[in-house]
Amino acid sequence: MQDSLTYPVVEIFESVQGEGYNTGKEVVFLRFGGCNLACPWCDTAYGVFETLDEETVVARVRALTPKAVILTGGEPFIREGLEALLVRFKELGYWIGVETNGVVAPPPAWLRRIDYVAVSPKALYASLYDDERMLTRADEVRIVVDGDVRAFCDDMRNRIEAGHYFLSPCEREGAVNVEETIRLLGVLNRGRRNGKWLLSFQTHKLAGVR
Repeated sequence: MQDSLTYPVVEIFESVQGEGYNTGKEVVFLRFGGCNLACPWCDTAYGVFETLDEETVVARVRALTPKAVILTGGEPFIREGLEALLVRFKELGYWIGVETNGVVAPPPAWLRRIDYVAVSPKALYASLYDDERMLTRADEVRIVVDGDVRAFCDDMRNRIEAGHYFLSPCEREGAVNVEETIRLLGVLNRGRRNGKWLLSFQTHKLAGVR
C-alpha cells in the first residue's frame, strides 16, 4: 500500500493577488515550506511549516471561497508529489497559478496542468540559471531590483520566453528602492515601442491586505 503524500505547508489563506499581471485576482494562496535559495530580503518564513497530507491540503483550500489557487513558497517546484495536488485541483475546477524562482523547470506534465506561471529569477543566484535545467517559458517574468540587475534583466529576457516582464522594487528594513527601479525601467525600455518592462508593486502591502 502506497504511503500518503505529505507536504510542508507554511499557510493556506484567501486574499487577492497583489503583484504582477493578475493583480486583484481573488485567490487562495497555498504557501509551501522550503526553498532552494536563501535571498536575504525574502519576507517569507518558509522554514516554519506543518506537514499536511494531501487530503488535508485539498480540504483546507476547498474550505475557502475562491476557485483559484496559487502555489507559492518557498519554492513549489522542488516539492515531490506536487503533480498529485495539481491533478486534484484541476479535477475540482480550480484555476492554478504557480510562483517560482525558475532555477529548476518542472516536468512537462506538471506544466500542462498549470494555468499561469510567474517566474521570479534572482540576480543574486545568477550562476544557478543553467539553460539545461532552468525554466525557459512562463506567463510572466518578475525580477526584484536588489542591486545592479540590468545585465541580469537583459539575460533573462533573452532566455525566458514570457508574455509579460516586470520589475519590482526591493524592500530592505522598511526602505523600498522605488526610484532606482523606475530609472532602470527607463533604461530597459529605451527605444522599445512594445513589449516593455512594467512596474510591479506589492500592492497588497500598500493596501494592508495579507
